[in-house]
Amino acid sequence: MNIDLLKLLSEFVPFDAREESILILTQQFVAYCNTFFDVEEHNSMNRLAHKGHITGSAWIVDAEKKYTLLTHHKKLNRWLQLGGHAEDGEISVLDVAVREAKEESGLTGIKLLSPNIFSVDVHLIPARKDFPAHHHYDIRFLFVADKNEPLNVSDESNDLKWILLEEVHQYNNDVSILSMVEKMKRT
Repeated sequence: MNIDLLKLLSEFVPFDAREESILILTQQFVAYCNTFFDVEEHNSMNRLAHKGHITGSAWIVDAEKKYTLLTHHKKLNRWLQLGGHAEDGEISVLDVAVREAKEESGLTGIKLLSPNIFSVDVHLIPARKDFPAHHHYDIRFLFVADKNEPLNVSDESNDLKWILLEEVHQYNNDVSILSMVEKMKRT
């Protein structure tokens, strides 16, 4: 059961009506999964759950909050924030976000700005030959890092790049990404 995640979600203040509806969907998904107790197929963090699963992401900004670090994701062929699936045994979505941020960037000096959720999103992942289409219920946290620290592109990415917040729309104009840009402008 993922009671800690339900608590984090209950404390999250949505940015707008769109994010509020996503928050409700995410809370319903986690609560539904919790009704199955120890059935692994219904574990909200299990990447093999066919209906969907929780993912953890890191919205990383520089100290001046003028840039964000995005990765060009190999499988999805899109510029996105860093993040991904829980590994076996991981039960904290924040731990997932921290691990993914470090693995996908090579950065060692990443610092969490708040233990509270920064953003939520739900998006459909297309079917692959070995797995059906499913939803990612993405829980995002806010981090800061030194944009002068060397980057290390992981096997999951084509590239990593610090991008001015004002230019993010040129790389990805999805409302989910742009809402995080807007949040940063108001922070």
